[in-house]
Amino acid sequence: MRLLDLFSGAGGCARGYAAAGFQVFGVDTNSARLRHYPYPHHRGDALEYAAAHGREFDVIHASPPCQLYSVSHNAHTKRHPDLLPQTRALLRDIGRPYVIENVPGSPMPDAMVLCGTMFNLTATDLDGVTVYLRRHRLFESSEFLWPPNVCLCIAFRNLGYRCAGVYGNGSETPDDAHARQGGYTPRPTVQRVLMGLDLPRDHLNQAIPPAYTKYIGEQLLDLLGVAA
Repeated sequence: MRLLDLFSGAGGCARGYAAAGFQVFGVDTNSARLRHYPYPHHRGDALEYAAAHGREFDVIHASPPCQLYSVSHNAHTKRHPDLLPQTRALLRDIGRPYVIENVPGSPMPDAMVLCGTMFNLTATDLDGVTVYLRRHRLFESSEFLWPPNVCLCIAFRNLGYRCAGVYGNGSETPDDAHARQGGYTPRPTVQRVLMGLDLPRDHLNQAIPPAYTKYIGEQLLDLLGVAA
């Protein structure tokens, strides 16, 4: 089964789909990110490529730019494109099974929410404490997808466990009280273990843990009647 990975970035999503059993082909305009992409790819406009070649693939995944909907959007004046509606319309027109990924706050009311706590994504922090990945992402699909379980971020924090996101440079010495409130970001070495990706920090911050799309890919293969 061939999967077209639009707005592919450095290949976090791609690694998960490949682990599930797909042959993955990526498309992105960013050559720096594509240098880390581990599968065949094309540098160019994702939507133009999908319009021309989308029907050659069995499944299409798209991660259109999320900055417009991110929590940091109001922190600066830079304008970001809104490609989500255009991407959705194109994928529906192509008619192949599809998955669209974006951040919380995106206009995706029927999307499935995934978090690192659902997959027990953990790492040992610099002070020897176990930290759980807190990374929420939305996944909208033409197919019926269901999460593995519920997000445990709030429950873990209430129990005193450390949950951390992946963004920025991280902190050398975590403050436990701050960490329990979800504001702590570990150093990049710990972030890479949490994410399951060995990528430079600027690419890691934008990536999706492969565990998410491996789970989705296995569902898709089952739904499409293909043995993983």
